[in-house]
Amino acid sequence: MSWLITGGAGYIGAHVVRAMTEAGERTVVYDDLSTGISERVPDGVPLVVGSTLDGERVARALKDHAITGVVHLAAKKQVGESVELPLHYYRENVEGLRVLLQAVTAAAVPSFVFSSSAAVYGMPDVDLVTEETPCAPINPYGETKLAGEWLVRATGRAHGLSTACLRYFNVAGAATPELADVGVFNIVPMVFEKLTAGEPPRIFGDDYATPDGTCVRDYIHVVDLAEAHVAAAARLAAAPGTDLTLDIGRGEGVSVRRMIDRINEITGHTLAPTAAPRRPGDPARVVASADRIAAELGWKAKYGLDDMITSAWEGWLRLHPQARQG
Repeated sequence: MSWLITGGAGYIGAHVVRAMTEAGERTVVYDDLSTGISERVPDGVPLVVGSTLDGERVARALKDHAITGVVHLAAKKQVGESVELPLHYYRENVEGLRVLLQAVTAAAVPSFVFSSSAAVYGMPDVDLVTEETPCAPINPYGETKLAGEWLVRATGRAHGLSTACLRYFNVAGAATPELADVGVFNIVPMVFEKLTAGEPPRIFGDDYATPDGTCVRDYIHVVDLAEAHVAAAARLAAAPGTDLTLDIGRGEGVSVRRMIDRINEITGHTLAPTAAPRRPGDPARVVASADRIAAELGWKAKYGLDDMITSAWEGWLRLHPQARQG
C-alpha cells in the first residue's frame, strides 16, 4: 500500500513514518511544517508541504502518489492554547479533518487511521480507562479530538471507509536522538528544562487521592505508539469495513513524583521537586486498559519507563549538551 502520513514531519509523525517504512510500506509525508521539521523525513520519502485545509493540494497529493491509505496526525495539540484559541483549534483540527476526508472519499482511498487522544475522556473516575469509559472532554483540544472521531466513524459508515481511531495516552521517548521531541509541553521535557537551568522541577498538586498525592498517568514509548499504527494500518488493509477505536497505553500508572525521581536518577541530577498549586482540570488518575488493542491487533508495549526517559534524555542532550552531569 501507499500511505499518506499527515503531520509526518512532527515528533510522533516522524516515528510513524519510520516504523511504517521499516515494515515495508510506501509512505508519503504531508505536513505544513508549522511545527514539523523537514529533516525528520527520511531520504527517499516524498514530502508534500501543505495544509489539510487546502483541499486541492490534498487531492493532488492523493492522486500524484496513488495513495491507498491515510494516517492523519496533523493537528494542534496544546491544551492551554486550545482554551485561549478555541476557534483556531476547531478550524485546524475539525475543519482540516473534514476537508481531508472529503478528498479521501472523492479519491476512493479505502483506509483511514485517525490520531485521537485520551483527552476525549476528560476526568474519568475509574482505575482503568477502557474504550467504553464515557467521553467528557474538558477543553477545546479534547473536544476537537472527540468530534474528529465522530466525523471519521460517520464517514466510514457512509462511504465504506475502513477506520481506526487511536487514543494516545502520554507519549515519551525517542527512537533516535534526532527524532526526539523538541517541544517543552509534556512532563519529561519540562523536567529536563528545569534541571538544565539548575532549578527544581515542579509538581502541580501534591494533595490528590493517590498513593503519593501526585497525579498518576500512563506513559507510552513513542516507538511502541508507532508500532501500534503499523498494526492498525495492516488490519485496515486486510479487513475492509473495519471500524476500530483503541486506547494506546501500557496499562501501568506512574505518579508525577515517581517520574521526576526516576528522571533525576537516570540523568544524574539531584534536584528535589517543589510543589505548586493544582492546575485546573488535572484528573488524579488516567491509566489505560490495553486489553482491547491486544485482542484486536495483537499489539503490546515493549518499552518501559526507563527506556522512555533514557532515549528522551539522549535527544535532549543533543540540543542541550550543557545539561550533562559529570
